[in-house]
Amino acid sequence: MVKTVEELARLVVKAADDKKAENLKVLDISKLSVIADYFMICHGNNERQVQAIVREIRDQAHKNGYDVRGIEGADEGRWVLVDLGDIVIHVFHREDREFYNLERLWKDAEEVSFAVQG
Repeated sequence: MVKTVEELARLVVKAADDKKAENLKVLDISKLSVIADYFMICHGNNERQVQAIVREIRDQAHKNGYDVRGIEGADEGRWVLVDLGDIVIHVFHREDREFYNLERLWKDAEEVSFAVQG
């Protein structure tokens, strides 16, 4: 059972890493926005990989008793947003990530590290 937002962040990072998500970044936006505490941004190299990353995040969240509030864009697999409340995950297709460049938009956010365990 997930008890803290940090434990949820570790779970999400591991789920994405298990599906070979690339250039995974976690941004602490808690001082910049009321939307969430963290944004996680990563990408896959094709639509199927993006969808696999999203499925793994969703499945691990459910398995650990966390409510997925919403998933948007999964059918297209280009930019998928997963809302876990305190953490909002952006899983991009590589090309779309380069185009939208969310890291630039949130440049004032501190990047934090949640090491992958196991």
